[in-house]
Amino acid sequence: MIHSQAPKFAASTPDSIPLTLVAQDSFDSWITSQSKSAQNWMTSHGFKGALGQFVALSDSAGKLSGLVVGYGTAKMRRRKRFGALASIAQFPSATYHLATDLDAHDCEAFCLAWLLSSYRFDRYKAKPALNAHLIAPQHLDHARIELVAAGEFMTRDLINTPAADMGPTALEAAFRKLGEHHNASMSSIVGDKLLDANFPMIHAVGRAAADAPRLLDMRWGSVGPTLTLVGKGVCFDTGGLNIKPASSMGLMKKDMGGAATVLGLAHMIMGLGLKLQLRVLIPAVENNIDGNAFRPQDILTSRKGLTVEINNTDAEGRLVLADALALACEENPDLLISMATLTGAARVAVGPDLAPFYCDDEAVAAALCDMGDVVQDPVWRMPFWEPYEAMIEPDVADLDNAPKGGFAGSITAALFLRRFVSETQRYAHFDIYGWQPSPQPARPVGGIGQGARAVLDALPDLLDL
Repeated sequence: MIHSQAPKFAASTPDSIPLTLVAQDSFDSWITSQSKSAQNWMTSHGFKGALGQFVALSDSAGKLSGLVVGYGTAKMRRRKRFGALASIAQFPSATYHLATDLDAHDCEAFCLAWLLSSYRFDRYKAKPALNAHLIAPQHLDHARIELVAAGEFMTRDLINTPAADMGPTALEAAFRKLGEHHNASMSSIVGDKLLDANFPMIHAVGRAAADAPRLLDMRWGSVGPTLTLVGKGVCFDTGGLNIKPASSMGLMKKDMGGAATVLGLAHMIMGLGLKLQLRVLIPAVENNIDGNAFRPQDILTSRKGLTVEINNTDAEGRLVLADALALACEENPDLLISMATLTGAARVAVGPDLAPFYCDDEAVAAALCDMGDVVQDPVWRMPFWEPYEAMIEPDVADLDNAPKGGFAGSITAALFLRRFVSETQRYAHFDIYGWQPSPQPARPVGGIGQGARAVLDALPDLLDL
């Protein structure tokens, strides 16, 4: 699935409306440079440059002549990401051009936020389009920003689509559509063929569902360093025989958010033509309930040969990722990244906005944190805390998929995954949420990509592109 209405900047036009950003801490000096009538008009509307405030200006004939938008303070912009566009849905219908000089990063963030604000999930219900359009500033790489926004739209669409229309078969169809769009090569291993190909844990998790489990494999690019992305594709998670309560099952269409984010990132990488060799692996399953469902206290033997005691069938994401990670490491890529909506513990730790990640490589971790700040895609480094390794080591198998006690759930899940990654491999694991629980500027309630833009902008440093 590639979003049917790709985000685009408006074509240049001589009658576009100037949009001026006014910072709150420079408002007093700015207002004195305006005409007396403009000063009176803004005073009557209480405009002081607060973040997200706006005032429409008109000429003597009453025609829209300008839009002034509050840019707040640097502190407020840090507190409310993309906050200048908080009221974009109320902007007068028009085509605008940015009349304020911003530095390169701020300009890119503002323009990206404008495109992201145009997202509508309208597969099942028509929704009004955004009627305020922006002409990209001349110095902006507008094609790149459009592509990044398109990748995010794809991620949002995939997550927002309910499992009835986004099971493993449908996810594979979206995967193949993306690959065909970029002339990538694709393959899949489906159903019992997973056992023949030695992916026993992917098979075990998905075998109870009517829609067969599968491993999706995409390759693109023939020159440059190698990058492998692995995304958790649990299209719906009932919890299996350890069935979730209704309150926990309600959002489980988003449990393929790792796969959706990886596909959005892959769209950005391939669309930009980065000089690297990309591989995308997605174990796509539905964790369902049937007579052949895997059970608590089953012991599974993984692709890597490690045995895993199942102490909770609701800790299934790490199982399917483990087989895929073991496959990825057989080629020893220059960089390996996994993304998954893996644990509720991560949400307790950092909430819905931050994307926590785990990485032993200091250079990789620093680049991800730095770029996350620059592109306003915040990430937060968490520790592979080795003293907790004993928590995932039961008496009867090599590993425990759900250690008792409830402490450090995100860390122990990350440690579990690291057991399936070779010791010399540069590896980062993201434990994302993939969902926006309340409306925010450029981020409506629903599926959301996390970490993809931080990774994209870090890649030149990480892979010497």
